Amino acid sequence: MADLHAIHDGLVVTAFWQVNPGEVEEVGGILREFLPQAQREPGVQAFQIHQSLTEPEKFFFYEVFRDEAAFAAHQQTEHFKTLIAGRAVPKLAKRERTQHRFV
Repeated sequence: MADLHAIHDGLVVTAFWQVNPGEVEEVGGILREFLPQAQREPGVQAFQIHQSLTEPEKFFFYEVFRDEAAFAAHQQTEHFKTLIAGRAVPKLAKRERTQHRFV
């Protein structure tokens, strides 16, 4: 993965998750399993997941992909389909994603 200060181009995706009550530990484990796999994808320039200190049921994702095709490929990986779509998303009360570009 690239140095965040060196990235000036690509598709930035942010996501905010709110986990259902009683599911925080399990979702955290899923994300710890998922993160290194996502970071190794060829089209990923940066990929970080953060958990709120004051509201541990809330997670923030900051992702930079080479382009829209790399983002589409990310969503087709086995680890995304199994861990995120299959196991984590059903445990969420809320999920928001937005796409951005560098200025």
